[in-house]
Amino acid sequence: MNPDTTDTIGLSRRKLLAGLGAVGVASAGAGLGTTAYFNDTETFEGNTLTAGELDLKLDYRATYAGGTGRIDEINGWYSDEGPGEPFDVVEEDDGVYLVGEVPNIDEGEWPDVVQERDFCAPDVDLVNGDEIPVFVLDDVKPGDCGEVTISLHICDNPSWVWMNGELTADDENTVSEPEAGADGESNALGDDGDGPISGQGELADAIDVTMWYDEDCDNVYEPGGESGGPLCVQIVLDASGSMSGARNTQAIEGAKTLAESILQDGPTGSRVGVTFFSAAGYSSGAQVVQPLTDDLQTVLDTIDDLPADGSNTAIGEGIETAQGDLENCDEGESPTMVVLTDGSNNAGTSPSGAAAAAKGDGTTIYALGVGGAEVSTLNAIASDPDEDYVFFASDEGALEQAFGLIGESLLGESIIFEGSLADAMAELEAGIALDGNRATEARDPFDGGLTQCIGFEWCLPTDVGNEVQTDSVAFDLGFYAEQSRHNDEPDVTFNGTVPTSNSTGNASQ
Repeated sequence: MNPDTTDTIGLSRRKLLAGLGAVGVASAGAGLGTTAYFNDTETFEGNTLTAGELDLKLDYRATYAGGTGRIDEINGWYSDEGPGEPFDVVEEDDGVYLVGEVPNIDEGEWPDVVQERDFCAPDVDLVNGDEIPVFVLDDVKPGDCGEVTISLHICDNPSWVWMNGELTADDENTVSEPEAGADGESNALGDDGDGPISGQGELADAIDVTMWYDEDCDNVYEPGGESGGPLCVQIVLDASGSMSGARNTQAIEGAKTLAESILQDGPTGSRVGVTFFSAAGYSSGAQVVQPLTDDLQTVLDTIDDLPADGSNTAIGEGIETAQGDLENCDEGESPTMVVLTDGSNNAGTSPSGAAAAAKGDGTTIYALGVGGAEVSTLNAIASDPDEDYVFFASDEGALEQAFGLIGESLLGESIIFEGSLADAMAELEAGIALDGNRATEARDPFDGGLTQCIGFEWCLPTDVGNEVQTDSVAFDLGFYAEQSRHNDEPDVTFNGTVPTSNSTGNASQ
């Protein structure tokens, strides 16, 4: 991850030409020698042009599954004297070690914090222009695995994002007698037995790599829904007055994106319903405006009518009312509720009480907050664990993408790449264009105000033999961002990990 770079943007100045025409000239009186000129002045003052910014910030969480009883050894690699980024290694589970976490989390869990905190605020300790080693491991054995989840934060301007990298070393080092006799070994035993061998090793080809969009930032690849059966989803939308303007527009577009992904890409037989709460004129605070249906156009038309005119925020009423319709889910369907709000509950039923009753009846609840939504309320109404079911957009412009994250969580996270480490680095050396919204068909830029995560996992399979003994690999991972405004079809190439672009957009790495 290299220091920020900035391409030049040409700002053309248009001159404002003021035509000053003579309105009239008149003599005050013949022979008096006096004249008067009508005059008037109009000005446009205080004009300023301030360039925006583009800043890509990262944080990450890395684990190593390397066998029990190695805490002191691994901690030494990540000490001030070791080759890794200094970190107090923790054995989180038997043989699973936390080897890096930025920011360091004192309270709560990393997946929760990275989705709830505004990391574009000043003086937040993230990876920003730094180059750090995430994995610096010795004595890797067949069966060992490592995983890093990288959290991306686009600050200010929506941007196209690429993942890039390269294999910087793939060394044989030495060839011992067992290694020389192994199937797949490409180098012979040297005259001096265990002496150094020049040539490429087998480790990069042996290691399996998976990269994916980690929608809930939980460090785990989740390929599909829990039941595999049809989805039965109520989209529960805040219609209070604070949801007006751009927030209302984004809520409508996001909810429609979610409905489309469920009914077009979800399991056969899935159904979607819509509930509005806190709209003006609702006698009970909420109303099912569209019962469960598999008719996509009907759902889209209903969502288009989302008002933003209520004087209260009755989240609990919305949950309770939507649950009434979810009781019509068929056996084998997965009853699910997606609740959007931008404020705190101030009328009607307790949100936590209504949610507890719904979850007790088998409903899974996703909570999506924006603006003034209280994280404590989102956590209380969402299913457990919070990191899987609570989403927050600090900017309403990211609401559509936030709904997209939920849709991908419901349907299964998307793979970016599967294959060997050698092949992964070959792909990354050319650059992999990332999609800011997997719920839509076209590639979208990443919006600001929303955390998105990428998972990278490597494993050395247990069936790998002696051919990888003493081999070592080194590789780089990086991300490149370029503004999307006025930059519809960016043409970016990578030379190793150094990107070059023919666009005029600002860039950040």
